[in-house]
Amino acid sequence: MKWFITLIVAIFVLAACGSNNNSGNNGENSGSKGDTVKWKLGHLADENHIWHATAEKFAELVNEKTDGGIEITIYPSNTLGGETDTINAIHAGTADLVFSGETLENWAPKAALLATPYAFRDGDHVKSVVEGDIGAEIEKQIIEEAELTPLFYLTRAPRNLTSNKPIEKVEDIKGFKMRVPNVPLFLDAWDSVGAKPQVMDFNEVFTGLQQNVIDGQENPVDLIQSGALYEVQDYVNRTEHVYSWIYVLVGNEQFNALTEEQQEAVREAAAEAQEFGAKLFEDEIDQIESELEEAGMEFIDVDQDSFREKMEPALKETLSEEQYELYEKILEVE
Repeated sequence: MKWFITLIVAIFVLAACGSNNNSGNNGENSGSKGDTVKWKLGHLADENHIWHATAEKFAELVNEKTDGGIEITIYPSNTLGGETDTINAIHAGTADLVFSGETLENWAPKAALLATPYAFRDGDHVKSVVEGDIGAEIEKQIIEEAELTPLFYLTRAPRNLTSNKPIEKVEDIKGFKMRVPNVPLFLDAWDSVGAKPQVMDFNEVFTGLQQNVIDGQENPVDLIQSGALYEVQDYVNRTEHVYSWIYVLVGNEQFNALTEEQQEAVREAAAEAQEFGAKLFEDEIDQIESELEEAGMEFIDVDQDSFREKMEPALKETLSEEQYELYEKILEVE
C-alpha cells in the first residue's frame, strides 16, 4: 500500500513539473497575461540611420504602451542577417520583426511594385499609392503570402546610381558591374540598359567596391551615407529610377499571439513611430546630400528619359500580367 501511494505522489509531481516547464517555454512568444514578450527586430542600416532611430522610438513606445509587456531588441547592420535571412528567421521563430521593401516580392509578387523603376513620379505620388487602395492590395498579399503583418511604412529617398565615373545618359552604363538587391525586376531592368547587375547583400557592398568586384550600386542617399560608400565612390548619378517606401513588419504568428490589448498598443505605437520617422526623413535628407558633397561626392544630373525608355519594355516583359496591371494603375494615380 505504501509503495502504491508513493507511486501516485511521484506521478503527480512529475505532471506538475512538466506543466511548469511548458509554461516557461511559451513565455517569450505568448501574449498571455503576466508574460514578457521579447521580440527581435532586424534591419540593414547602421545605428546612425533614420531607420534605426525610428526603430528605437517604436520599441520605446511599444514598451511604454504595453506597460513593459513587450520588449523589442534592435539588431542594425544586418546582424540578424540580410532581409531574406531575417524574414526566414521570422518564419522559423528565431526573429520577429524586419524592415523590408521590394525583397518581399520573393514571397508576395505584388510587392515588386514597391520598387518598379520609373513607376512613381515623386514622394507625394508614393504616399497616394501606399495609403490608398493599391497599397491595401499589396499589404493584403504580404500578409497572406509572406506571412508578415505590415505595421507602418517609411517613405524612402529616390534610388540613385553611384560610380567612380560620371554617368549622364544610358549609353554610359554599358558593361557597368553593379550590385542590386535580391529583386528579380532590378536584375532585368538594369540588364536591359546594358549594365551587368549582380545580387549582393548590402553589408558586402563596401568591400565589393573596394576590391573592384563591382563598379557601383544604387540606393537612396541615406544608405549611401550609412554604408560609408563615399569612401569608395566618387559620384552620385541622379537617375532617381525608384521612388519607394519600406515596411516595418512583424510575423503573423508573433502578432496573433498577442492579446487584443497588446495588438492595439502595438498599432498605436506604429502610427506614432511612422510620424516620428517621417519628420526625421524630412529634416535629414537634404542635409545628407550636403554631407555627401562635403565628403567628396559629386552629384551628376542624368538624362532620366533615356533610362526610362530603355527600361519600360523590360518591365512589360518581366512583370506578370497581374503585376503589370497594378503598375498601370499606379501610373494613373494622381
